[in-house]
Amino acid sequence: MTQPNVGDVRQERWFSFDIVAEDPTTHARAGVLHTPHGDVPTPIFMPVGTKATVKGILPSTLREIGTKILLANTYHLSMRPGPELIDQLGGLHGFMRWDGPILTDSGGFQVFSHADHFKLSDDGVRFHAVDYGGEVVSWTPEENMRIAQLLGADIVMQLDQCPGYPSPRPFVERAVELSSMWAERCWKAHTRKDQALFGIVQGGMDLDLRLRSLSQLESMADFPGYGIGGYSVGEEHEVMFQTLEPLVSEHMPKGKPRYLMGVGNPTTLVRGVACGIDMYDCVLPTRTARMGTVFSSEGRLNLKNARFSHDEGPLDARCTCPVCTGGYSRAYVHHLVRQREMLGSILLSTHNLYYLLDLMRRARQAIVDGTYGAFVSDWYNSEAANDF
Repeated sequence: MTQPNVGDVRQERWFSFDIVAEDPTTHARAGVLHTPHGDVPTPIFMPVGTKATVKGILPSTLREIGTKILLANTYHLSMRPGPELIDQLGGLHGFMRWDGPILTDSGGFQVFSHADHFKLSDDGVRFHAVDYGGEVVSWTPEENMRIAQLLGADIVMQLDQCPGYPSPRPFVERAVELSSMWAERCWKAHTRKDQALFGIVQGGMDLDLRLRSLSQLESMADFPGYGIGGYSVGEEHEVMFQTLEPLVSEHMPKGKPRYLMGVGNPTTLVRGVACGIDMYDCVLPTRTARMGTVFSSEGRLNLKNARFSHDEGPLDARCTCPVCTGGYSRAYVHHLVRQREMLGSILLSTHNLYYLLDLMRRARQAIVDGTYGAFVSDWYNSEAANDF
């Protein structure tokens, strides 16, 4: 397994989280997450490179637009090309030519999205990889950690069960118990000192179950950070915040990073930061880009629409991304999208990623300046908030 010679150095020496500013009128905070491959300023959005690539975007472009940390997916990489090969080729950092921090999710969400093709037990999950020829795969927490350690990301997530919405309360309770049980086994199986293992808080839309999950995680191990899973799984936006806001602002440990998993809508990011969220990831900016849609100061725009066919302006006149400042007109991008040219998806993906990265940079500065409450108010009063 490729890893630095860490000797007796404890995990705390490799990872730490400093809070550098707190907003006086909200629960927002600005921080710095220290990792072996560099520091990550928070709040932060993490572009998703599911299969060790952010679709259509070169690593050099990701650096140019301000990416500080990437996410990759354990399930897909375990299936193809396999963790052993990635380990032999230098781990994810060497394999994908990215020298900054990387986070890998557990792959649990992808496993449980297989609907009727998986079977749960206390020991783990057995599933048919229907998107990879139907191969039968069994994952225990220990196997999940073996794969994660071979992939070699800076931050890895425990194996958890993510219940959809709506789900009966007994099903959600079972998901909490399994996730807690698996978290303890992941903690015991995880041995890489240059890699941080985050626990994941589950509990659906029930605050008492969320608090039960958090309490169980805190009592079993000193996780250096926490993921918040099981949101954005079909519920309405307001339903999510009914439990997310009190969970984060009142109950989660203050001195550890809080990572809201799988959420990437701009307005949700702005509101989540006000609650005290530090980290986000989502495929939304690149997936919607491939459909011809962009975020902008005018709200969400669909470049397929005929009204852009003669528009000489940039995607967003207020944006300073390489696309908007590079002379690419809405009319040109409209043409690329309508003709299904790959450059259209690349340009829109670049813009959307920059848009979220820049949004978090501006949010962080507002926190440092002590004006994040006004930042949120200004956002909701702007056209940009029309992003659903």
